Amino acid sequence: MRRLLIRPGAIGDCILSLPALECLRSDYTEVWVRSEVAPLILFADCVRSIASTGLDRMGLDGVDPPPELLALLRSFDSIVSWYGSNREEFRTQMSQLGVPIRFLDALPPAAEKIHAADFFLTQAGCSGVAIPRIPCRPAPPGDFAVFHPFSGSARKNWPLERYRELALRLKTPVHWCAGPEEQLDHAVRMDNLYELACWLQTARLYIGNDSGITHLAAAVGVPVVAIFGPTDPAVWAPRGDRVRVVSGNLEDISVDQVLKCVVTCKP
Repeated sequence: MRRLLIRPGAIGDCILSLPALECLRSDYTEVWVRSEVAPLILFADCVRSIASTGLDRMGLDGVDPPPELLALLRSFDSIVSWYGSNREEFRTQMSQLGVPIRFLDALPPAAEKIHAADFFLTQAGCSGVAIPRIPCRPAPPGDFAVFHPFSGSARKNWPLERYRELALRLKTPVHWCAGPEEQLDHAVRMDNLYELACWLQTARLYIGNDSGITHLAAAVGVPVVAIFGPTDPAVWAPRGDRVRVVSGNLEDISVDQVLKCVVTCKP
C-alpha cells in the first residue's frame, strides 16, 4: 500500500505526532510537513515540504490543482491528513477530485485532558503511551548544558535575566541556543533540525521554555527541564523519563525552583 501522511504545524506539534506518523507507516510511506521539520522525519520513504507540493493553494477560489499534483495525490491508496481539517473549501475540493483522504483534527479537544501525543496516536488507531523518539548518530557526550530561552511566543518565555542567573549558579558550563531570528549574542544556531538534535543529544542537560526545541531535546533523550507558563503541561509537555516540568506563572517561577528540578532531572 502507498500511503501519504500530511502533517502541518510547528516543530513541537510535529514531534508530538511522530509516534502516530510511525504507527501509520505502510509499505511505501511519504510524509509532507513544513520544510524545517522535514529533516526529522527519518522513517519515511520520501519527505516533502508542503509548500513545495502546491497543496497549500488547493481550495482557494479559482485555483485548480496542477495536473502533476493531482496525479501524485491520486497515486496513493491512502492519505491521512492533519492539514485542511479546518478548511471546508479544501476538504470539498479533495472530495470532488476523488482523492482517497481521511482528515484528522490537528489539535486535541480542549475539554479533554489528554496529552497531545496520546491523542494523535489514538487518532492513528494505536494505543499506549506515545513517547516521541528521534534517533541520532552516535557521538561522545559533552560536559555542558544547553539553554534555549525562547519559544514561538514571548508570553511563554521565562525571563532571560533568570536564565542568566541560573547559568551563573549552575555547576556545568552553559551553551546558549537560539533560532535564526532570535537575538542572543554568541548563541549556537543550526538551520538543520536534525543536526541540532544530534548536538543536543551530547549535552548533559537542557533547560528551555515551552517550545519546539524543548520537545526536540526530549525526543533525543537528553535530560530536560521544561519551563511552562500559560500552556497546560498535562497536554503539551515534552515526553520522556528524563523530562521534568516546572509550571506556573512565569514571573513567579524562581531560579531556586528550576535548580531543584535540575537535581532530579540530571542522570
